[in-house]
Amino acid sequence: MIEAHDLTKRYGAKTAVDGISFTIEPGTVTGFLGPNGAGKSTTMRMIVGLDRPTSGSVTVNGRAYAQHRSPLKEVGVLLDAKAVHTGRSARSHLRTMAATHGIPTKRVDEVIEMTGLADVAKKRVGGFSLGMGQRLGIASAMLGDPRTLILDEPVNGLDPEGVRWVRNLVRYLASEGRTVFLSSHLMSEMAQTADQLLVIGRGKIITAGPVQDVIDSVTGTLVRARSPRASELAELVRAAGGTVTSTEAGLLELHGVTAEQVGDTAAAHGIPLHELTPQRASLEEAYMSLTQDAVEYRSETTPVATQEGENR
Repeated sequence: MIEAHDLTKRYGAKTAVDGISFTIEPGTVTGFLGPNGAGKSTTMRMIVGLDRPTSGSVTVNGRAYAQHRSPLKEVGVLLDAKAVHTGRSARSHLRTMAATHGIPTKRVDEVIEMTGLADVAKKRVGGFSLGMGQRLGIASAMLGDPRTLILDEPVNGLDPEGVRWVRNLVRYLASEGRTVFLSSHLMSEMAQTADQLLVIGRGKIITAGPVQDVIDSVTGTLVRARSPRASELAELVRAAGGTVTSTEAGLLELHGVTAEQVGDTAAAHGIPLHELTPQRASLEEAYMSLTQDAVEYRSETTPVATQEGENR
């Protein structure tokens, strides 16, 4: 479990994180979303003691990170996959970490197999691709078999198979009762992976909750219904407090009611339905709406291609 209370971080006149409070529960995958500069990395760094809060507090599994006697066995962290000595092999890097934290060598072999690094374990990390570097970062985070995982952009640089592997891994770890807290800019992947969301902008929490609740709180519900008696159904939906639009004869778009309510209403009045489809907005659409006023770095125009060599 991760608990933050009035967590604040200032760098001179700039407030990077502004009095946020949250709880990340065990047994769930919690997605941490926000634009660049929103305070995500600073928050994660404060959780694991790399930055000291200006005020407020944050604990992991009931203690500040620095108070844990064996931090790697409590918290697995991936914040910067490049923070590895490039002259070492993957196995050497992991063995060094294990030796300094009292972790058995057999665990090194386990995480190498788990992360698909067996074929490159003896190769120098400096020659790794971005995706292999991410796998090594995840292996390092899993080395202590921790109860809590904090992963910053864990799918960065991974191919589709690797992305699916991370998704399955974190969901499996959460099913074991562990706490999984991860950030990503891939909204479609976060929608499939996360149970809960924490959305931050300009250092403040914008919203938090189950993924679908966050989406619905922004976009509402929309139901498509097709019927030869569409006008009668439209009147009944309006009487129930819903709103109705129609783009073609016999087809209705209904707001403010659920598909179940529409189906029950139609059945009660003997109205045949040829289509009844709940429409869900995407997480990306909800995220863009939530963060539209919190984006620090915005492109106002689409770049135009220039002649070869013009920008060199």
